[in-house]
Amino acid sequence: MLELRPAGLGARYYACMVDWLIRLAAINACAMIVPFLGGIGVAFWLILIFVLEWLYPVLFELSAAGATPGKRAFGLKVVMDNGLPITAAASMTRNLLRVADFLPFAFGFGVVSMLTRGDSKRLGDLAAGTLVVHARRADRHAAIEEGAPVMPVRPLAPEDQAALVALAARAPRLTPARLDELAALAAGVAGNDGQTGPVVTRRVLGVAQWVLGRR
Repeated sequence: MLELRPAGLGARYYACMVDWLIRLAAINACAMIVPFLGGIGVAFWLILIFVLEWLYPVLFELSAAGATPGKRAFGLKVVMDNGLPITAAASMTRNLLRVADFLPFAFGFGVVSMLTRGDSKRLGDLAAGTLVVHARRADRHAAIEEGAPVMPVRPLAPEDQAALVALAARAPRLTPARLDELAALAAGVAGNDGQTGPVVTRRVLGVAQWVLGRR
């Protein structure tokens, strides 16, 4: 299984503050030119506030890093419960429900939820099936650099995708022989059933790249 270490309240708070400062700086910079643009400027400013408030986290969470600039600064990322990259629907859900987490004030419900759960999930994470985790070095620099992404030859079930991601994460810690042995078990996803060796391993790890969205 892919090991996931949930991020606690402290790290998430500081990451949130960094993102808040970034958004505030962008809004204030835009506000300085609004008086020169009249009604159009005001409309653009209001749209910018909406985008930064609701789409800023979604766009960054759907990137390859899986994290906003604030989360990246503290080594955090957002993933699905099974460790796979977050989906668009899940990202929208967890961020729209920040409203519920904010209640009754100052993220009261969200803070209580994070402090009372072992996985530090807020309400939005519970609804979306997501986790905020510490991104290990193996997650950020996974050793699946051995070739280009490879499209699987058949549809992959969620458990198959999770197994490939786990193999890719463990690759740096395995001997070449053991890595080839484990990759041979999944050779079918790359169209190399019954085969083994470095070439097959590169293709299987290429499928793992494809699963992670590096296409």
